[in-house]
Amino acid sequence: MAGRKKTQKFQQTKPVEKATSRSMNKKNKKPNQKNKSPLSSTSEAFQQKFVFVTGGVVSSIGKGLTAASLGTLLESRGFKVSLVKCDPYINVDPGTMSPLQHGEVYVTDDGAETDLDLGHYERFTKVSLNRSNSVTTGQIYDSVITKERRGDYLGGTVQVIPHITDEIKSCIFEGGQGAEVVIVEIGGTVGDIEGLPFIEAIRQMRVDVGTSNSLFVHVTYVPYIAAAGELKSKPTQHSVKELREVGIQPDFLICRSEEPLPNELKSKIALFCSVPFENVIAATDASTIYEVPLTLHAEGFDEKVTHQLELEDSKASMGKWKEMVGTLMNPKREIIIGIVGKYVDLIESYKSLHEAIVHGGIANHTKVNIVYIDSETLDKKNVKAALSEVNGVLVPGGFGERGVEGKIIAIQYARENEVPFFGICYGMQLATIEFARNVCGIKDATSREFGTPEKGQCNMVIDLMEEQSVVSDKGGSMRLGSYPCHLVKSTRAHEVYNSDMIYERHRHRFEFNNKYRPLFEKKGMFFSGICKEKDLVEIVEISEHPWFIGVQFHPEFKSRPLTPHPLFISFVKAADEASARGLTKVTAKKKKNRLAYKGRCLSMQEGNP
Repeated sequence: MAGRKKTQKFQQTKPVEKATSRSMNKKNKKPNQKNKSPLSSTSEAFQQKFVFVTGGVVSSIGKGLTAASLGTLLESRGFKVSLVKCDPYINVDPGTMSPLQHGEVYVTDDGAETDLDLGHYERFTKVSLNRSNSVTTGQIYDSVITKERRGDYLGGTVQVIPHITDEIKSCIFEGGQGAEVVIVEIGGTVGDIEGLPFIEAIRQMRVDVGTSNSLFVHVTYVPYIAAAGELKSKPTQHSVKELREVGIQPDFLICRSEEPLPNELKSKIALFCSVPFENVIAATDASTIYEVPLTLHAEGFDEKVTHQLELEDSKASMGKWKEMVGTLMNPKREIIIGIVGKYVDLIESYKSLHEAIVHGGIANHTKVNIVYIDSETLDKKNVKAALSEVNGVLVPGGFGERGVEGKIIAIQYARENEVPFFGICYGMQLATIEFARNVCGIKDATSREFGTPEKGQCNMVIDLMEEQSVVSDKGGSMRLGSYPCHLVKSTRAHEVYNSDMIYERHRHRFEFNNKYRPLFEKKGMFFSGICKEKDLVEIVEISEHPWFIGVQFHPEFKSRPLTPHPLFISFVKAADEASARGLTKVTAKKKKNRLAYKGRCLSMQEGNP
């Protein structure tokens, strides 16, 4: 991968365009500035602020949610924010990682394959992120080595300090372009050897930009020892000690715990960690992730951050967010959605999908429970028992042949029993294969992704895109990012979107084979969304079915709690109506079956799967 081109070196803190500062400059603050014309010049210089978020004790402690929640709170106070995720792994991006190791790969509009935390950032804020907001060790070293080969270092010895740390700082500044406050999350846990260059880089940045323009937030864990019946602060103390050993003294501690944090324990943590008592923030486990901003706000976290960064004193406007959480916590109805996939051993593999269904439930005032069904274990004998209770079936994206037949069986069940069905990316492709086999009579219908049989042996309903035929590298080479889709009028897709053209994010190599379009339309499957520029099928639907839609893109990446994606609103509504009408044909033994899958049922109100 070629090195990144940087438009701003790490020493620079001012963006190219001019902007009026919202920082308080107590010495130079002049009276009567309130009514000054926006066209008038100003003596106040724009000064970017930086918040660095680290984590200790254990991984998955909630750094991403903390960063995203702070973004929510600062936006509610009127500040423009940007968020940057620094991942210490050597991969250039997570695109080639197994979802079972890393969780989902989140795709931005410009086609960057990134960590799932960028999904949290976009869902919790109004920011639209891009590849500059995701930084990895692989990218940093690739860029530095490319520069060295090019001779940019003029024969000097290339070292971790300053060359690697300078490149990290340059990337952080690049990701923060145009923002008043840049929130930077350092992935991993303090003490990890691969994270040391990033820790050193942010230590240097505080010297570069100054203490009034930066602060450190450390997210840590305060475990509850059931046998002793008390919370223990020692892991937090050791975590902060580890951070101080590399030159960073945290300004704030976000203390995750299962039980409320008493003031006595807060005082102890403050004393031993050299943090003011009021900056020890309790973050007790919430019933939903969308409560976290409200919890931090109740602790005064955002007010203290704005004060320490000398930002303009403004009031947080969290009314809509509180209303959304209230709707989530007080549903009027309850339904069950079955997700049939092969990454069910790590639900983080479907994180954005999970949250998008939550959003659809919020819009419909409905509590959605999910049954995660392993497609590898599904067959014609047990599909009835596995899906008889669900009010909707969703087959998500994926890769490879493993678990395919189970997904196709689930799709057939949903189609024949008029259960609302939603196929996303790979799920859409498998829906067309199922239709080809069982409705069009093409018994050998398949995808070229499953292998390359001899010519004429199989009908390739799903085929490799023409431009993909010359691609050899796996990383970053798929059809990635936002593409236009034209919607056909008088179709369900057009009705759902209420628009003639949409833009959605993609991540795939294979497409529907247009040679089969006439036959499919003749048999009742219609192509309601087309990318006209390349004549690619984007959306399929069956008009005679109560709700059967497959999409080639990933709509879950554009859904937010305050603005749920229309497809998820419509899907949950259809499942809601199916539940109310008892639409599923197989209804026998419901009470008995409910006990069988209850342990696998995940309440969407729990927030974290």
